[in-house]
Amino acid sequence: MAVRPALLYGSECWPVKEDNVHKLHTMEMKMLRWSRGITRLDRVRNEYVRGSFKVAPIPEKLTENRLRCFEHVMRRDDEYIVKKALDLQENNRGRGRPPATSMATLLDRNNLPDPTTLDRMSWRTIIRRADPT
Repeated sequence: MAVRPALLYGSECWPVKEDNVHKLHTMEMKMLRWSRGITRLDRVRNEYVRGSFKVAPIPEKLTENRLRCFEHVMRRDDEYIVKKALDLQENNRGRGRPPATSMATLLDRNNLPDPTTLDRMSWRTIIRRADPT
């Protein structure tokens, strides 16, 4: 459990793709299996290993970290440079699919309205991905 905070340090601003999330999940499962003394040859499912340690999956924790960062940015005043950068939109785009920004994809996936970030307690209860107990 001491490795996970070091693993997710700075994950708020990573341009994470699905293969990156898969690699993080694989590495975490290898560490959990190693600490429990279980090998892949034992044919124990990942859900059982994760449940025995009572930890939430890495993708959920990545989302929680990003939403927590988004909360901090949205609560700042309008003159804050990062908040200005989130509002920038380019008008001249070339052909093809536009590049996906991390915050836009994060908000689209979770369907979260902006005004809830002003109330810290309700925002935390919405975004919290607690470890199962």
